[in-house]
Amino acid sequence: MNKRLLTVTSLILAFLVVAFFTEGQSTTKKNHKIPTVGILQLVTHPALDQIHQGVVAGLKDGGYTDGKNVKISYQNAQANQANLKTMAQDFANKDTDLTVGIATPAALSLAQAANGKSPVVLAGITNPVGAKLVNSLDKPGKNVTGVAGDSPYEKQAAVFKEVLPKAKTIGIISTTSDSGGTYNAKQMKKTLQKSGYTVKSYTISSTNDMLQVATTMAGKVDAIYAPQDNSVATAMKTLVSAAKAKNVPVIPSNDTMVADGGLVTYSQSQYQVGYQAGQMAAKVLKGEKASTMAVQSVSKGNYAVNLQTASDLGITLPEKIVSDAKASKEAY
Repeated sequence: MNKRLLTVTSLILAFLVVAFFTEGQSTTKKNHKIPTVGILQLVTHPALDQIHQGVVAGLKDGGYTDGKNVKISYQNAQANQANLKTMAQDFANKDTDLTVGIATPAALSLAQAANGKSPVVLAGITNPVGAKLVNSLDKPGKNVTGVAGDSPYEKQAAVFKEVLPKAKTIGIISTTSDSGGTYNAKQMKKTLQKSGYTVKSYTISSTNDMLQVATTMAGKVDAIYAPQDNSVATAMKTLVSAAKAKNVPVIPSNDTMVADGGLVTYSQSQYQVGYQAGQMAAKVLKGEKASTMAVQSVSKGNYAVNLQTASDLGITLPEKIVSDAKASKEAY
């Protein structure tokens, strides 16, 4: 009887030990499960690449380092709509804790795939309300928040006045399928018209159209404005080349497009746009609700100049603009 009792007791103790360690391992795994962040970028070009770098840096400074306490998965659709849909759905299928959309099409794909179940952070999205990504900038709802990337239109219109005082007709080029680019182009057109300019609008359906359209446009305007438009940014060097052939300067919407040959601009740092989005993503991972976090914007900007382009076109840039650009390391 004592032997049987001892056997039963031993079995019970063995069961309890196994259960204890199994529970301990389960708890340890649960406690050490690191969050996952998916970053979806529309296409490769300097502005969006800088936003991506900023997002990763913002997450890190917010307490989340890739491979240490967060797993970051990066996908680039290379301007393919089918890729966007597939990649966004893949993030959703893997129950990614949070996703970041770089450029409006990427953000739209992520929001549709997530369907409100997981938070989406916007990084550099022009007109997020118009794109129906959020209900309002103050109260976004839909489990979506982030950083808007609208251009400082008044400042950029002032650049035309300061740099090209004799210019009267401005051409603006945008992509028909890029809602953000179209919005930017329309807003800048209104601003330039208020400033007394005649504005001529041109469109491309893809980067393949740039050379032909840019050549035609350059023959009919005194200067060209390149808005925040993904296809225009991708084909910026082609635009600049066609414009230079007719001695027409291109004033773009952001600093990376100046680096690609644009003459001068005043813009927010694309890296800073991404950095703020990364910081917001870190707050969401820590428990803040994306739906109640107001959409932010980057208020501070700086001048960027391309001294080589100015020399090629025979244009003398105002010394203050050049010195400001050099101070912010945006002189090329």
